Amino acid sequence: MRRSRSSERGQVAVYAVMLFPLLMLVLALVLAVGTLESMRTRLRAQIDMAALTADLAAETEDLTAMLAPLAGKDWELPTPAAGWAIRDQVSHLAYFDEAATLSATDPGRFQLQAQQLMARLGADFTEAIARDYRQLSPGELRDWLARARAEYLRVFAGLDPSARLPWYGPPMSAASSVTARLMETWAHGQDIADALGHQRQPTARLRHVAHLGVATMAFSFQLRGQPVPQTPVRVVLTPPGAGQVPWTWGPPDAADLVEGDALDFCLLVTQRRNRADTGLRATGPAAGAWLDLAQAFAGPPGPGRPPLAGTGPPGAGGPDEEEQP
Repeated sequence: MRRSRSSERGQVAVYAVMLFPLLMLVLALVLAVGTLESMRTRLRAQIDMAALTADLAAETEDLTAMLAPLAGKDWELPTPAAGWAIRDQVSHLAYFDEAATLSATDPGRFQLQAQQLMARLGADFTEAIARDYRQLSPGELRDWLARARAEYLRVFAGLDPSARLPWYGPPMSAASSVTARLMETWAHGQDIADALGHQRQPTARLRHVAHLGVATMAFSFQLRGQPVPQTPVRVVLTPPGAGQVPWTWGPPDAADLVEGDALDFCLLVTQRRNRADTGLRATGPAAGAWLDLAQAFAGPPGPGRPPLAGTGPPGAGGPDEEEQP
C-alpha cells in the first residue's frame, strides 16, 4: 500500500522534532570548542612564557645565592614553619619541581604517582616527604634543587601557556604552574630568610605572587566551607620602588577595597605574616573577611601565623601544602 504524501511529510516532521535536540547539542559543542580555542589563542597572545620562566629563574638565583654561603649546621636552623629546618624548605621545592615536570612530560605517570602518594599518606603528605629526605647532605640538597629547577625551566619554557596539566587538585595551565612555582620559591625563600635573619629586597616579581593571591580569593573561602562573597573587591597595591604605577585588580567602582604595600599583601596571602603585622587596609565586609583567611596555596586551610609581637619565633606556624591555582 502506498503511503500518502501527507503521511510521509508527517513522519519527516516527527524525525525533525526528535533530531532537533541532538542537532542543538552538536552545535553547542562546536561553539564551545571554538570558544575554548579562542580563549587559548588569547591566552597565548597575553602571556610571554619566556618572560615568565625568566622571572622564575631570577627568583631561583636569589634563593640559591642565599643558600650558597651556608655552613652545614646552618641547614638545620629552624624556620618559622613549625618542625621545618632550612633543609626541609629546600627538599620541598626540589621534590615538587620534579613532580611538576613529570606532570608536563608524562601526565599519566604523574597522576598514578599522585594518587598513590595521597592514598598512602593522606592530605599531610608534604610532612612525610620532608621526613623522607632529611638524610640528604646540604650538598646533595643544593644539587637536587639545581637539577630539578633547571629541568623544570627547560621543559616549561617550551610549553603552550594554556596547556592543561594534572596536579594534586584540579588541573592547571602551564602558565599557572610557573606562577605557582615562583610563588612557592619566594614564600619558602622567605621562611629561609627569616631563619637567617636576612632582610630581602622586594622586586617587581612580586606581581606574580600578588596576582595569584587575588586569583585565589574565592578558593580561600571555599577551602574553609564559607560562602564566596558575591561583592567584587578592588585591589590596589603599591609596588616595590619609588614612583611606580600601582598594581590593580577588580572593578574601579567596587565598594569593597584592599589597598596597601605589595610586599605586605604577598606575605599575607602566602601566610608568611599575620594580618596584624601588615599595613594592609580593607574597606567593606567582603574585603575584610578575605584578608582574614587569604590563602594562595593549595592543601588544607593553613593555620596562618600569629602576630610577631606574640610569643614564639617570628611567624611561627605550620608549613603550607603544595600550590593549586
